[in-house]
This record gives sequence, C-alpha cells and structure tokens, in this order.
Amino acid sequence: MARVEVKQLLEAGVHFGHLTRKWNPNMAPYIYMERNGIHVINLYKTVAKLDETNEALSKIAASGRKILFVATKKQAKDIVAEKAAAVNMPYITERWPGGMLTNFVTIRKAVKKMASIDRMKKDGTFLTLSKKERLQVDRLRAKLEKNLGSISEMTRLPGALFIVDTMREHIAVKEAQKLNIPIFAMVDTNCDPRDVDYLIPSNDDASKSIDIIMTEVANAVAEGLAERKAEKGNSEEKKEKAPKKKVAAEKPAPAPAKVDTKPAPMVANVPDVEVNVEATKEAVAKDVNADDLTKVEGIGPKAAEALVAAGIATFADLSKGEAEKIKEILTEASSRMAHLDPTSWPKQAKMAADGKWDELKEWQDNTKGGVE
Repeated sequence: MARVEVKQLLEAGVHFGHLTRKWNPNMAPYIYMERNGIHVINLYKTVAKLDETNEALSKIAASGRKILFVATKKQAKDIVAEKAAAVNMPYITERWPGGMLTNFVTIRKAVKKMASIDRMKKDGTFLTLSKKERLQVDRLRAKLEKNLGSISEMTRLPGALFIVDTMREHIAVKEAQKLNIPIFAMVDTNCDPRDVDYLIPSNDDASKSIDIIMTEVANAVAEGLAERKAEKGNSEEKKEKAPKKKVAAEKPAPAPAKVDTKPAPMVANVPDVEVNVEATKEAVAKDVNADDLTKVEGIGPKAAEALVAAGIATFADLSKGEAEKIKEILTEASSRMAHLDPTSWPKQAKMAADGKWDELKEWQDNTKGGVE
C-alpha cells in the first residue's frame, strides 16, 4: 500500500481545523499549533492514524464483512457515494434513518418492500392497479430508493462504520456504540475522539481533504477485497489439484470347494469396557452448532459472542437462563453492554427453541426493542 505523504495532505488542506473557541479539549494531542484564531492539525499524526485505520479496514474487508460509509453533509456525500460504490460497500448519504442499526429488522422490511414493488412491475401486477395507486407506489419506490437504495445489498449488520463528521452523525455513533460496532471516522478539532475506535484527525469540511482521505480508505478496502478473492482462488485450486483416489475393483473371491458348516466358536467372557459418560457428553456438545442468538430481539453480535463464550450457545440454553445471570455475563464481557435488558430473552429463546417462529415474529413486532 502506497503511503500518503504529508506534502499531499498539506496541499489538500487536511491540516485546517476549526476556530479555537469551538475546539474540543480532547483533540489537544492531535493539534500542532494555533494561527489566526484557527487550530492547525498535526499531519504527521494524521499519516500515522491513517495507516492504522487502513490496516484495520483492510482486515475487515478481507474477512468478508461490509463497511457502512456515512456522510450526509453536502460537500462529502457525492465523494463518499462514489468511493464506496467503487468498492461495492453500502453507504448513507441522505438523512440517517433513525434505528438504522438498533432496529435493523424494520429497515430490512422497508428494503424488502422496495424489492416487492420491483417484482410487481416485472410480473405485471403493477399494471392491474389504478392510475392513482400506481402513482403512489412509484412515489414510495422513489423515496425508498433515495434513502435506502444504497444499502439494499446489506443483509446483516455491518462489520464497521466509517463516518465523516461525528458531530453531524451523532445518532449513527450512538447506535454503533450500543451494538459494539467499531467506528472509523474523520475527526476535526471540534469533535470528541473518545467516541471513535479508529480516528483520522483531519479537516472534515473541505471537499479536497475528504477526497484524499476517502481515496486512501477506499484503496485499503479494495486491497482487503483483493486479498480475500486471492485466498478463495488458492483454496479452489488446491481442491482441484488434490489427487483423486482410485478405488480398485475388487475381484470376487473363488468359491470354496467345500463349505464348512461348523458352528461359530462361543466366547466365554466378554471383557468389560469402561465408558466415560461425561467426556462423551462434552464431545457431543462441542459438535452441536450454536444457534444464531441474534434472532432474539435485543441481542447484537457482541452480546451473542459473550453468551456463547459463557456457555449459552443455543436457544434452549438461553431459555433456561435467568435474566440477572445473563446481565452479569454481559457486564463482565463489556461495560458497553451494561445497559441491555435481558428480561425477555429467555421467553423469546423458548419460542425459538420450540420452533414457534411466527409467534416470535408477532411478539417482536408488537414489542418495542424486545422490552415488555
């Protein structure tokens, strides 16, 4: 990966911060000096943080997870949309839909509605509607396309968020924090770097500054995707090159001249074999695949990992758990999950374990956030 130089960042105006009276004191380590009432960002630290961010993003892309790019400000939306689309990643450049992450199931329903309208147009059902209804459906389709068209391929929660201007996108930051989704961001001198996992101290208002940072980030994501593609190609080649064992056809044994009709010898004593029942149970338990606990309303990917690590890997295990004990497990795993309310989780898990998916879906639709 070609490392961006400080001179290039300087020419793009990445070093310009906000007025000194608007600064956030937590950005002090990344500020070089103050001139004419404006803070100047230390570009050497910007380069170092950019390299760190690119390496982490490349690994996430190589793992196959999606990275959601968020930028709704006028000077950033076109640049972010272009760079994200180039690497086939989802992006939000219009208004951030409230609950985009924390209420992802409902957002997916809106995306499916858009797909159902497209199916209506293909199979001819659309033409059976009245003129007024067709007009209303077209308007709804256009609205959904504008707000959610860029995330139509995102079928699950993203592996990371990349945000331009965390002050403007504060709702996206809060939702990602609730679900323990890593946050990457361009952070200006008026933002709080403590809200971000991987920050790039830079000017998030100038289009040239956004363009040069986004170009580097998109290149890192593209490298991660290329690495994943290469690994897949190598694994397929190995499978093809693996020699196939030829099974030699067994020749039928010649029939014996005389058939011995003597009875089989009797075994006097059968030796006792001790079976370790507990070890067998553990071995069988390891072979059983864990259920997708995120289907329970209120459980995110991080919470599911914490429960599996604590031995609660299936819906049946979760249905037998106590809310207080589950709360302790989550709090010990991460202080960020201390706010989660697991009161209804055993009830939902019981329905899932019994295969009552329709009943569970109806309950989740009628209950906000999985809290009764």
